[in-house]
Amino acid sequence: MGIQDWSDNCLLVTIAPEPDLNDELKTVTEIIQQRDNCSVVIDFSDAELVTSSSLAQLLRLQKILDDHNQHLIFCGACSRTKGIFEVTGLNKVFEFVEDKFTALAGMQLTK
Repeated sequence: MGIQDWSDNCLLVTIAPEPDLNDELKTVTEIIQQRDNCSVVIDFSDAELVTSSSLAQLLRLQKILDDHNQHLIFCGACSRTKGIFEVTGLNKVFEFVEDKFTALAGMQLTK
């Protein structure tokens, strides 16, 4: 995983495949809880599978960001990963874009 401060108020997170994904999401959640003004872009380019535990962690992260009026955008998700979100109905909860450049540009426009 890589966590980069893309700007003062935006983190770019490139996550690793399961089983490390859930632990990494916990780390991101801890960072966000310490920062009041920070949105997150999560790049799924290296992850194809998302477990129910990781989905729960993503929902927690979304809730924390919503509570602080911040944004969460997913990018780089392959069709298998997107399918998991579609089957669970979470594709309507989370925002997906094609790549990290589109996601980061979108974050800058919302600030």
